[in-house]
Amino acid sequence: MQILKLIAQRVALGIMLLFAVSVLIFAGTEILPGDVAASILGQSATPQALENLRRELGLNEPAITRYFTWLGGVLTGDLGTALSNRMDIATSIWPRLKNTLFLAFWAAVVSVPLALILGMLAVRYRNGWIDKTISGFALASTSLPEFFIGYVLIFFFAVKLNWFPSFSTVHDAMPFLDRMKAIALPATALTLVVLAHMMRMTRAAILNVMQSAYIETAELKGLSQLDIIRRHAFPNAIAPIVNVIMLNLAFLVVGVVVIEVIFVYPGMGQYLVDHVTKRDVPVVQAVGLIFAAVYITLNMIADIAAIVSNPRLRHPR
Repeated sequence: MQILKLIAQRVALGIMLLFAVSVLIFAGTEILPGDVAASILGQSATPQALENLRRELGLNEPAITRYFTWLGGVLTGDLGTALSNRMDIATSIWPRLKNTLFLAFWAAVVSVPLALILGMLAVRYRNGWIDKTISGFALASTSLPEFFIGYVLIFFFAVKLNWFPSFSTVHDAMPFLDRMKAIALPATALTLVVLAHMMRMTRAAILNVMQSAYIETAELKGLSQLDIIRRHAFPNAIAPIVNVIMLNLAFLVVGVVVIEVIFVYPGMGQYLVDHVTKRDVPVVQAVGLIFAAVYITLNMIADIAAIVSNPRLRHPR
């Protein structure tokens, strides 16, 4: 009963946090400098034309009224209409969201297992040359900004070797292998960005468990170091590892803006940047809310996984 209560509290907290973020997103776009109507009509627009457009867009309404109108639309699946092209935002966002999730999925497929394997290897050979090599690579990877990693990959693998395209253009009719080749460089860049953090946290979590008394008992029984890590230490370190993985999965979706811009990838990040330059406020609000929802949901899943994996909560005395 206690575990269900804790899960319900996490879900309720996630919903409240998403509501608070929606207020911040709306308020943030409200205080942006400039005039939306003027940016749409241009500098030569007459005052009457500007007034008519503001009335049409509802910009003359109080901010609180426009917020609840926008929130009500979001709750019913209506994200509004883009100011720049008058297209339905939900219809325009869906292909972009699929592209971003496709890129994030394949980056996660590579980075998560690799991080776990490297983390366990670093523990198995701790303080040896394998551990130092892996830790040195992780430190170097986390020290480099993602845009630098992206440009280095483009320079070597697209310009010098000509193995992959520098622009990651994809579309629904594209064959799967061509699509995979197109996302190879941005997926590699994302993998390098999140791999080091997950690996280092996996190593730290397992090393913390290795100090426990039952690990010493397993060693006295004659189990190999790799078996101890795989069968005893890793399962008991899963809660903090899951938290780190979920945080990095959230980054793979939410933090792709820079990578998508560098590789001109038609995902949510590129879509957001394109419409920020046009000062298309409804699009910025919709994309910001989707990013926030993904981030909060994955963090909520991490919290729930930590609750469920806690044996003292699963088997209370």
